[in-house]
Amino acid sequence: MKKFLVYVTMFAALPLAAQVGAGVGPGVANDQGPLTRQQGDMILQELRQIRLLLERQQAKPAAPQEEAPTKARITDLSGVSMLGSKTAPLTIVEYTDYQCPFCQRFHITAFAELKKAYIDTGKVRFYSKDMPLDFHPNAMRAAMAARCAGEQGKFWELRDTMGANPNSLDIDHIVGFAADLKMDTAALRACIDSGKYKDPVQSDVLEAMKIGANGTPTFIVGKSVGNGVDGELVVGAMPFQMFDAKLKDLAK
Repeated sequence: MKKFLVYVTMFAALPLAAQVGAGVGPGVANDQGPLTRQQGDMILQELRQIRLLLERQQAKPAAPQEEAPTKARITDLSGVSMLGSKTAPLTIVEYTDYQCPFCQRFHITAFAELKKAYIDTGKVRFYSKDMPLDFHPNAMRAAMAARCAGEQGKFWELRDTMGANPNSLDIDHIVGFAADLKMDTAALRACIDSGKYKDPVQSDVLEAMKIGANGTPTFIVGKSVGNGVDGELVVGAMPFQMFDAKLKDLAK
């Protein structure tokens, strides 16, 4: 309403301003007598102030509005690496990029607390999926390496090591991590070089895009539904307290 009144005032004054600007001054009459040059200057000054006010109003950012949670559902998580009890009532699915510094933050902070409070206690089952970003040159290799490590029963161990070291994911470092974990490094390297898990990793990326993931890490946090999950998207390296509050709300 205020903006509407400002516009009305501005347009009501425009004819007078135009006349003043054209050099028409004392010879022009209004209801109270001839329009003086001083009056015309005052009108122009007021118009300038109105214009400045409008520009300031338009420059103000819109008030933030709370967005509705983005729903996400996966019907079948069979074959996806999982921690926790299969019968846990709640499920978290992560989409991660091993070269992402925000994923690293999650790995070394919130994840440890989640594991202790929810995963190890049978309240939550945790699935790990891949979302290597194109501008991270080592992310795809790391994603394939983790899956190759799964063939030796070392998925989570190598995942944790790579997740904590996003700047050391060239092949030599990955093989070095595997050696520290007492893995068959020759078999791991051969598996990575074969590219056998490239398509499954890319399938995860397409799935992530389909459900609305727009960054890493992204999570689906929700209730377990058979082999799947029905929940909401959580994007970013959120602190444990946020996960804790959401899981407690879901458990009600």
